[in-house]
Amino acid sequence: MTVTVSHPPAAETADRFSSSLRLSLAPVGPAPALLDGAWWPRSRDLAAELRSLTAVLDPLWGRITRVTVNPVHWPVVPRKVPVEGHVVKVGRLRAEQDPHELLLLSYHVGRWNLLVIPPQTPAASAARLTAAASDPLGTSTASRLTAEEARLRTVAETDRAGEAVWDSEGGHEAGARAVRPGIPTMTAAVTAAVTAAMPHQVTGR
Repeated sequence: MTVTVSHPPAAETADRFSSSLRLSLAPVGPAPALLDGAWWPRSRDLAAELRSLTAVLDPLWGRITRVTVNPVHWPVVPRKVPVEGHVVKVGRLRAEQDPHELLLLSYHVGRWNLLVIPPQTPAASAARLTAAASDPLGTSTASRLTAEEARLRTVAETDRAGEAVWDSEGGHEAGARAVRPGIPTMTAAVTAAVTAAMPHQVTGR
């Protein structure tokens, strides 16, 4: 099930993410995926962000009673977070849990794993991560998806920087000037002049 986007193109995702909870849930697939979706919080304030998240997930999954995080990316990890109608207990798992993942437990239904997209992520990158984490056939971990997206962004930024330097040094103009001109067409007058300048050929009898 998808809350925000199902197949998010970058431009559309940027608009929709700006005005709604930035959350995408994977549809149920034939086999359990490693991730059940992606969440793009607006800050690293875990208590504030969890209130918005549980307000959407409680009606969908049943009451969320506990979450666990790796504290490496969360400056403050409270033990309990009061949300609408109940309290969510928060666990810290430094060694056992992927640092880019949020684990949610529901008293009635089960557990889910969400990729946590860093708040400062550009919208285009967030769209790609959302699509990958919401794939019901996905086999990549949260950290692997995040690392691959970071690599793609670095490659793209390097390419843009190289093109900017080439343009600043007149690369396009120089390339245009370097095109070899075509062979000029010989006019009748030029042909006559060349013919007159050539020695006459003497043929033997």
